Amino acid sequence: MNYHWNWSVLLQPVATGEGTTYLGWIVHGFLITAALTLVAWTLALSVGTLFGVLRTLPGRLPRWVGTSYVSIFRNVPLIVQFFIWYFVVPELLPKPMGDAIKSTDPAIQFFVTSVFALGVYTGSRICEQLRAGIQALPKGQVQAALAVGFTRAQTYRHIILPQVFRRILPPLTSEFLIISKNSAVASTIGLLELSGEARQLVDYTAQPYESFIMVTLAYVILNFMILQVMSWVRRSIARPGLMGE
Repeated sequence: MNYHWNWSVLLQPVATGEGTTYLGWIVHGFLITAALTLVAWTLALSVGTLFGVLRTLPGRLPRWVGTSYVSIFRNVPLIVQFFIWYFVVPELLPKPMGDAIKSTDPAIQFFVTSVFALGVYTGSRICEQLRAGIQALPKGQVQAALAVGFTRAQTYRHIILPQVFRRILPPLTSEFLIISKNSAVASTIGLLELSGEARQLVDYTAQPYESFIMVTLAYVILNFMILQVMSWVRRSIARPGLMGE
């Protein structure tokens, strides 16, 4: 195969006249991907915690709500959810709200849509991990807390959830890594994150190997940063006698 390697193309000014280089496109995609990962992860953790708790509460209604959420969002392909959030949801909202969404800057639409799609989908996975973690704890802890005057909300906040988050930190770390890689699906609706910038780079430079090697390195760096942050979190919340510490 006769392929002409040309790494210097990354330092050339872009043909669109944006005042940056092709490497600048990669950096821009990296920052967008990092921001999308962090915001979507925050949403996923919040939503997953809420519905995970609902799935362990007494009573049929909260459990049904939690189960329905998991059944819907975990079993529908992620790319389909991206299209639903972007194309369908604005049409289902009241017309003034839908028109306002559709008239906003496209880059903002792409980013917000991607946050909701990734956050809600990943939240359904975290929900199940949290539920399993709660159900793995001795049931007597809840009864004991209620007996000494704690409300159920206080019991979950001060006793149950702190233990559960320590126990499920490894799978939560995996979900954090997965959400960074799933962010590549956002390019299908137009968001110029790392994968989107890579395809744009190939279109303008006709140097696919250099483009995708750089993007691969960018993903490796991002995931390494996530691992370092979660490792710091693990050390910070470790308690003697818990989680094998």
